[in-house]
Amino acid sequence: MADQEEDFSSLPLPDRFTHKVWKVRKEGYEDAAKAFQATPDESDPAFRPFVLDSGLWKGAVADSNVAAQQEGINALCAFLKYGGVQACTRSRNVTIAPLVEKGLSSTRAATKQSALEALLLYIELDKSEPIINDLLQCLDNKQPKIIAATLAALTAIFHAYGIKIVDPKPVLKALPKVFGHADKNVRAEASNLAVELYRWLREAMKTLFWNDLKPVQQQDMEKLFEAVKQEPPPKQERLLRSQQAAQAASSATPQDAEGEAEVEEEQPPEIDAFDLAEPVDVLAKMPADFEQNMASTKWKDRKDALDALYAVANTDRIKDGSFDELLSALTKSMKDANIAVVTVAANCIECLAKGLRRGFAKHRSRTMPAIMERLKEKKQSVADALGAALDAVFASTGLSECLDDILEHLKHKNPQVKAETLKFLIRCLKNTTEAPSKPEVVLIAEASKKLLSESVEATRAGGAEALGTLMKIMSERAMGPYMEGLDDNRKTKIKEFCDAAEVKAKDKPKPVAPPPKAAPSAQKKTVTKKPTLGAKKPAPPAATPLEEAAPPQTKPPASKGIPSKLSAPKTLVPPQKS
Repeated sequence: MADQEEDFSSLPLPDRFTHKVWKVRKEGYEDAAKAFQATPDESDPAFRPFVLDSGLWKGAVADSNVAAQQEGINALCAFLKYGGVQACTRSRNVTIAPLVEKGLSSTRAATKQSALEALLLYIELDKSEPIINDLLQCLDNKQPKIIAATLAALTAIFHAYGIKIVDPKPVLKALPKVFGHADKNVRAEASNLAVELYRWLREAMKTLFWNDLKPVQQQDMEKLFEAVKQEPPPKQERLLRSQQAAQAASSATPQDAEGEAEVEEEQPPEIDAFDLAEPVDVLAKMPADFEQNMASTKWKDRKDALDALYAVANTDRIKDGSFDELLSALTKSMKDANIAVVTVAANCIECLAKGLRRGFAKHRSRTMPAIMERLKEKKQSVADALGAALDAVFASTGLSECLDDILEHLKHKNPQVKAETLKFLIRCLKNTTEAPSKPEVVLIAEASKKLLSESVEATRAGGAEALGTLMKIMSERAMGPYMEGLDDNRKTKIKEFCDAAEVKAKDKPKPVAPPPKAAPSAQKKTVTKKPTLGAKKPAPPAATPLEEAAPPQTKPPASKGIPSKLSAPKTLVPPQKS
């Protein structure tokens, strides 16, 4: 028996991986893990047989003997940890399914943990998409325990890497199906996964699956979400191999690296519903009689047509297309005599601007002036709808694009238009993420100062609030020149608005790069040349003071030998200049 054991240990590792005796396979897995750990780098010959024949790992992770299987998965982890990217890409296509079916669902806790570690290593070494796709396919398995184990693995993956590394959209789309599973363990793991995703996505995650849940399930999930809302924003706990390399490379400049890391930690990724939603083709879903009803002389027909459009356009993300004719009809509705039609048309413009985002920017010049002209309506519900439409149009463009129209309507003869436009300007200043340029600051400040002398108190206060909000962005010092000529009461009011304002942009002057560094480097080069020249020709430097009395015609050839030392004395000879 002892001789047989010696013969088994002398077999090549690939042969031991496929041996009929489970003890031989188990010892082979153990020896392989030790061999991988002892390698100096990823190019070691020890990896080659297992890279060329990835099928060896399929049998190892699904070994029929539970003791051998545990060591087989441990060997795979060592292979991935020390074998690098090539080990990952060449083996993952045959190992993910058996890892889930035989490893994650194992009754042994150590085997489960090793199987999960292997999945995390696959993502760490390359990317998450292939692993997530394979895991999602396992959700169609007939065995509930495998589905539950897969959901638990997905939860652990998101907890370790977060949504920057792992795309949550495919997983969110699969949640409704598992929430409706008959097995309670599957539903419990689905709830755990949903809670983990809520840690990262918050309310934005509801876009893709929330409406597919039963009301009772929604209530249960809301209770679980309440506890998460009190937690701090999550952070990526495990780095990719590429991130580890970047971190190691930045260790040469530890201060800069730490500064950048702190900035990233302070600013967790912001995800909204638009980022997760699938684009909806609104044009294809529009009612066939939309144009006919919009041309009707009955306001009820026009309103019904706009209501039908609103039902289609009220979605998180809209597929871009040719909206020229549609927006022409909506712009025309801004002049409708019936305020109910105007209100719904404004709601439709708001939905289109929010759903198209930057795709709506090309339509701004057509829609924004028409909305502003209708700001003369004093009914609050109409004013709110128009203001929400303007805010959505602004969000799809920016302050610079909207500023000309805003400044033009601040001069409007109608006080109501002027007041509502001023409110819109203040909202733009609070919500813009980019500070206005210096010329734009001048235009905004001058227009706001003129409003301080208006007869209506609300307009005067609005002008002070606009100046105060602008001061919060640009700093009190930058706004100093525009405060000249104002009385103390107005200055105090503007300062109060500045202190109370909450803005998203801050003017950060670009630091001027100091140019003197180039001069010292040039001087250093000349200094290094001097000793070398002096070492080669020691006599000429000693003779230079005597040669200065000679006529200047004989000096140019001599200056070629020592240009740096003869150039300075030449300028000290006045007779040569005269």
